[in-house]
Amino acid sequence: MKKKDIPQDKSNLASANFKELCYAVDDNGNYITAKSSGWDPKTIALNNAIDEIEERIADAKYRVLNEKSSPIEYYMELHKMDVNILSSYMGIWTWRVKRHFKPAVFKRLSSKVLHKYAEVFEISIKKLKNIEYEN
Repeated sequence: MKKKDIPQDKSNLASANFKELCYAVDDNGNYITAKSSGWDPKTIALNNAIDEIEERIADAKYRVLNEKSSPIEYYMELHKMDVNILSSYMGIWTWRVKRHFKPAVFKRLSSKVLHKYAEVFEISIKKLKNIEYEN
């Protein structure tokens, strides 16, 4: 793409005064870097991804409030993690993290395990146990 053809569409980056670095070709055919304020297809894809993440967070919160899951699932979604990532941060097997999603199992977790989850999510144990404190 030539430097003059780099898209400058309005995007989420533009509202925060950020520019994305792109590669382009100058008039002599040399590769150069140039800045773009955004590109509509990329902005649409990013907005769709963000909407999906927000929906997953809301679904997890609903399940926790209706005692179908534990707050661990909610905070995992809120921090844009999956079970594999969370288990690696926790240093435990994925099946154990999935088991901790069960409200009855969550209620019996030791303070040591709760402390580790709270540390991973960068919240207090009180907040971990009750997501109603979460905005």
